[in-house]
Amino acid sequence: MDNIRITSGNLRGRTICSPKSEWTHPMGAREKLALFNMIASELSGATVLDAFAGSGAVGIEAMSRGAKKVVFVEKNPKTAGIIRKNLANLGIDANVVIGDVAKFESDERFDIIIADPPYDNFEVQAVAYLTKYLKDGGVLVLSHPNEPPVIDDLKLTTSRKYAGATLSIYRKYP
Repeated sequence: MDNIRITSGNLRGRTICSPKSEWTHPMGAREKLALFNMIASELSGATVLDAFAGSGAVGIEAMSRGAKKVVFVEKNPKTAGIIRKNLANLGIDANVVIGDVAKFESDERFDIIIADPPYDNFEVQAVAYLTKYLKDGGVLVLSHPNEPPVIDDLKLTTSRKYAGATLSIYRKYP
């Protein structure tokens, strides 16, 4: 296990565990900082879906920076257990859903969806499926390899490259 430090907000400086495995690729510190700089004005009081959650670092960082609620979706049960452990260690109550994001179901709509899918098997369809859970005016943040994909019903507003990753911000307009 590796430790990841929360970089800002009310949990700044606290650490969480990140699994060492072929299933996860923790978002780089530079990319994570850029992501939160790009959506800073959207976070206060937001409901967030952390898809492909891994250790939960991105969703926990969102909570630390003012998100009201985060739902974590992680396919691997062991990795989901690490998210639960991290949340318990930080005293955070949040929902961790074990399952494939392409089969995720919820009655809730989210202000922000953050998706950091595996790059070795990148499937834009799984990310596009989640957009039905995005509120009108909501933001999808996608970490991906290569060029930004077209996602129906969303408008690409920003895209920036960081080493081997690209961060793209999409907005859902009514």
